[in-house]
Amino acid sequence: GNPYQPAIEALESHPEKKFYNVSKLGGAKYDTLPYSIRVLFESSVRNCDGFLVKEADAMNILDWKTKQSHVEVPFCPARVVLQDFTGIPAMVDFAAMREAVRNAGGDPVKVNPACPTDLTVDHSLQIDFSKCAIQNAPNPGGGEQKPLARLSPLKPPLRKPPPCRGQSGGQSGCRGSCGAGEAGRSSGAFSAQIENTPILCPFHLQPVPEPETVLKNQEMEFGRNRERLQFFKWSSKVFENISIIPPETGMAHQVNLEYLSRVVFDVKDLLHPDSVVGTDSHTTMVNGLGILGWGVGGIEAEAVMLGMPLSLPLPHVVGCELTGTASPLATSIDIVLSVTKHLRQADVAGKFVEFFGSGVSQLSVADRTTIANMCPEYGAILSFFPVDNVTLKHLQHAGFDKAKLEVTEAYLKAVKLFRSDESSSREPEYSQVVQVSLDSIIPYVSGPKRSQDRVAVNNMKSDFQACLNEKSGVKGFQVAAEKQNDTVPVQYEGNEYKLSHGCVVIAAVISCTNNCNPSVMLAAGLLAKKAVEAGLAVKPYIRTSLSPGSGMVTHYLSSSGVLPYLSKLGFEVVGYGCSTCVGNTAPLPEAIRNAIKQGEIIACGVLSGTKNFEGRLCDCVRANYLASPPLVVAYAIAGTVRIDFDSEPLGTGFNGKSIYLRDIWPTRQELHTVEEECVISSMFRELKEKMEKGNKRWNLLEAPESTLFPWDLKSTYIRCPSFFDKLAKEAAAPAAVENAHVLLFLGDSVTTDHISPAGSIARSSAAAKYLSSKGLTPREFNSYGARRGNDAVMTRGTFANIKLLNKFIGKPAPKTVHFPSGQTLDVFEAAELYQKEGIPVIILAGKKYGLGSSRDWAAKGPFLLGVKAVLAESYEKVHRSQLIGIGIAPLQFHPGENPTTLGLTGREQFSIMFPPDLSPRMTLDVKTSTGKVFSVIALFENSMEITLYKNGGSLNFVARRFL
Repeated sequence: GNPYQPAIEALESHPEKKFYNVSKLGGAKYDTLPYSIRVLFESSVRNCDGFLVKEADAMNILDWKTKQSHVEVPFCPARVVLQDFTGIPAMVDFAAMREAVRNAGGDPVKVNPACPTDLTVDHSLQIDFSKCAIQNAPNPGGGEQKPLARLSPLKPPLRKPPPCRGQSGGQSGCRGSCGAGEAGRSSGAFSAQIENTPILCPFHLQPVPEPETVLKNQEMEFGRNRERLQFFKWSSKVFENISIIPPETGMAHQVNLEYLSRVVFDVKDLLHPDSVVGTDSHTTMVNGLGILGWGVGGIEAEAVMLGMPLSLPLPHVVGCELTGTASPLATSIDIVLSVTKHLRQADVAGKFVEFFGSGVSQLSVADRTTIANMCPEYGAILSFFPVDNVTLKHLQHAGFDKAKLEVTEAYLKAVKLFRSDESSSREPEYSQVVQVSLDSIIPYVSGPKRSQDRVAVNNMKSDFQACLNEKSGVKGFQVAAEKQNDTVPVQYEGNEYKLSHGCVVIAAVISCTNNCNPSVMLAAGLLAKKAVEAGLAVKPYIRTSLSPGSGMVTHYLSSSGVLPYLSKLGFEVVGYGCSTCVGNTAPLPEAIRNAIKQGEIIACGVLSGTKNFEGRLCDCVRANYLASPPLVVAYAIAGTVRIDFDSEPLGTGFNGKSIYLRDIWPTRQELHTVEEECVISSMFRELKEKMEKGNKRWNLLEAPESTLFPWDLKSTYIRCPSFFDKLAKEAAAPAAVENAHVLLFLGDSVTTDHISPAGSIARSSAAAKYLSSKGLTPREFNSYGARRGNDAVMTRGTFANIKLLNKFIGKPAPKTVHFPSGQTLDVFEAAELYQKEGIPVIILAGKKYGLGSSRDWAAKGPFLLGVKAVLAESYEKVHRSQLIGIGIAPLQFHPGENPTTLGLTGREQFSIMFPPDLSPRMTLDVKTSTGKVFSVIALFENSMEITLYKNGGSLNFVARRFL
């Protein structure tokens, strides 16, 4: 039983509700704890069973001030959120585990998530159709493929045009379609076209059709992903405690924020704080609502789903004090990037960040969630905003009924998890404090290669010039001075254009980060409206797109009247889901690609996301900038990043007038007015209704109902993985790694994108060869992300990124050297040869190995390639734990040591012994075939990680619990 049962009390204002009064239990120590640590303490008290969570664990958390970073503590999240790219391998593993448990004599029906789990199918959208000519799309049904025509022209008006202002007020500047006044005569047809643009409002009962682009992209999504969707539907039928959010509903992080968040859980009248872990890197957004949550790998998520606590070092908590008010021109993204810079400089990696100070109340919940979302970029585990009055007002708009709000407020105040602005309220004690003045924040973009490289918008032109001059590296492109002003003429759609360094060819307002924040999206829409009304346009060859995080975004863009103007500039809604941000953008027009390559032009992409790793958008787009949505639109209009917005116009409007950014930038008052009128509680209610009803395609989809999944041996999407092939009731001792060859010799900042790409499958890759052998054409390959349920594809896709720089090869390529034969091969082919020869392999790497989005196949893939250990200078935290969770040893060089200082070439063979009494951070000796001996740190942080490693990873450990 729980030793803390006596701490359960009735809530004074609602005596039928019970809760663990951790405030009274913790006494004076509790009052000094950061709010985020108070949530950890409550979880440990409520889940204390003397086995997975011990009384000593709760006391260690209460003694946070002296125990921080010195002890490991368990944490039992209230729920788990999965997105389909990482969710499908998790559910495939569950299906395979049922099979393995049955084969070993256990009861497969018992294999179910123990923790409430929500899986959102949101990462399978690809942009097959956009405002330009429709690309030749994949043909999942086979047979003859007919060329697809352009999108149909704008449809007839769906509503009467507004009364002409010229008729009623005699205004000669009327821009209505009646032609009154000079401006009306010059732009009447244009305004009529805007008026005739259909309004998209998918959640209202209005006869308003969705644009053809959305419908066609949705149709393609269901067609190419039918097998995966049928598997998800089977999962929703047979597994207990899991719900599937169907496609076209919204992003995992968006849905988590708008629909799944409880703030306070009420389970059989027992109240406790909401908390969550998710396999989406944007899970941290919920911290803006006062919900403790962060991203984990699929392997850790599976363990939590089965009732195991997460184990983490009791974290340092950095208090970030916000003061002042931001400039009217600064958007949430500018605030995010400014906070990111301060926190990155403060070294918050592996720590909690918690916000306090007078400036916090100046931020809306949308602003807070945007800031919280960026915490993986500055290395923090999470960035927490405690619940306050601003949060409660937001929840009221989000559809929380009055009774629930009263209980929520009363409970949070009873356990002292409610932040107050009153001067008498005592601020918690923090490990350190970082101060950020909002008054000093100005607009920034980030790039051209890394999200941490911020560039003030007023310095953009000079900074890009410096990048052209700089040597090739993290920022430079090393373009000769005499070629920096080169232009390349190109014919496109009957007109000639000139491309030059800095030209914008991709402009995407995408589903990451910003679409949870109405102010920045409405700013983009209002800017587009003013631009169109002024006579500005976007060049037709620029690949523009608008991929909202949920239909709510489309709703308020539509109801505010700005969506037609975005569409007129080319920012037409292409669908709901990850697209450009994960490399799923449609290819650039061939003429533009050829011109870029011919002139060696440094072309640019501008997007409103959080990541801009080199080569992620398109192999011919070398410079990628992150910007706020209105700036994405502004740069698209300008057509170049080599512009000084203060002194140079965006373009020429009606009557030859030069239009500057300041002429069309919406004021804060305009934004506030539109936001109040359009972002209302009905959106959240209608979103919930939409999610609960699903959609017609999903509802009609047929799926099996058997206890065990009927694996289709011909399927190229869903395959029973081999992780449980050697499952036994008892775990064997970890074997020594003897005479291992180095599969890859990598440098610094190797990302999970490098290790396990999520984008399209290259025709020359090992995965493509496999799919071709199954009778598929390149049009049917789909993406790596969509095929994460097939271990044969994903293993072949491991290290298949074209930007992978292997020191054995000397240039970016997904290749390596098979040393016994001396052949240069695809990484998979070399690994396959090593496995046939019975030779283990390891990886040598530099600093920050595994940087980027959490991706379980970045660990599973190397494991299936035969990798036994990784030797790196340092690791990204989540990826390190994923390696352990699959059974790969993360070994770290001692500070100041690396392969170069140790004189390693990577061509040696390595032997590593693991003692039976393996302990956290133990020093191990490594012997090479040349006779060199050096030591490394076994980067296990606690006894649980060692237990998982000895069991061959968390999957086998959990499966053994059922035997």
